[in-house]
Amino acid sequence: MDQACVLLVDDEEDLRASLSQGLELSGHKVVATGDPEAALELVTRGFYGILVTDIRMRGTDGFAVMRKAFEIDPALPVVLITGHGDVPLAVEAMRAGAYDFMEKPFSVSSLASVAERGIEKRRLVLENRKLREELADRDGLESRLVGRAAAMDKLRRDVLALAATDADILIVGETGAGKEVVARALHDEGPRHNRPFVALNCGALPAEIIESELFGHEKGAFTGASGQRIGKLEHAHGGTVFLDEIESMPLELQVKLLRVIETRTIERLGSNKSIELDVRFIAATKEDLEEAGKQGRFRLDLFYRLNVVSIAIPPLRERLEDIPLLFQHLAVEARARYRREIPDIS
Repeated sequence: MDQACVLLVDDEEDLRASLSQGLELSGHKVVATGDPEAALELVTRGFYGILVTDIRMRGTDGFAVMRKAFEIDPALPVVLITGHGDVPLAVEAMRAGAYDFMEKPFSVSSLASVAERGIEKRRLVLENRKLREELADRDGLESRLVGRAAAMDKLRRDVLALAATDADILIVGETGAGKEVVARALHDEGPRHNRPFVALNCGALPAEIIESELFGHEKGAFTGASGQRIGKLEHAHGGTVFLDEIESMPLELQVKLLRVIETRTIERLGSNKSIELDVRFIAATKEDLEEAGKQGRFRLDLFYRLNVVSIAIPPLRERLEDIPLLFQHLAVEARARYRREIPDIS
């Protein structure tokens, strides 16, 4: 932003000149005028500064000037200059949204301090608006993988480049980094977007049912199997299978998954019939699977199969500049969910 401006309106020429000089000596840029209409012509929603106006002026009053300014932008900080007898009116103006009022006589340093606080508030309002506009302008991938950091630009480019392929992908990132968001983006931006996206949390499924969940079963395959069941892998035919927390999958099941990835076929539990699969596998982990393989906690051959291409999601601590944009993104989502306006964010 350029230097902020104090827009000063007062029809007393001597006072206007004195206040202007004092504010300028305090480091403020000042535009001073005795014509309220001329001042209001400078007020826009993008105006970076505050309005300081006397209440008592010939032909109008500061209260009316403030109301007209608020019609342009209700978030504009307005400071009223009042005489002793105008204090009740100033209090009424505060209730109507004025930022502050200064009762005569006051020191220029006091006005400069109030102006500095008002300008800081204005800066935050304009920055928040800019963030909202950026979010509103973003569509597709940028609205899902939010961030300005170079690492996020690279992540979006990688997703777009890989989405069109059928390569199996391993996504690596810490808890909360957005691994499923990336996986869904890979699916939605590719040719399989109109086919199923099946997400499985390997760490949340009990070991005794995960095999049935993946492969399905025939009637009578085990106690309680009262009918045929289509497994998640078969259900995903033509689409994408997302295996989250793949490091939590039991070793004995990793062997069977490896065979599925190699052959693109499955057999339901209780059946000897092979069923061909057309699926893309995307796995996600928060661990170093190669190191886990060396420690015997994960099959290295499965790691190599999944790691055809890997995508690393940068943690937020490495892209701190994205925090305001992410916060604003979440605030916009919350506004839609709870039907409330977003307050000014400091």
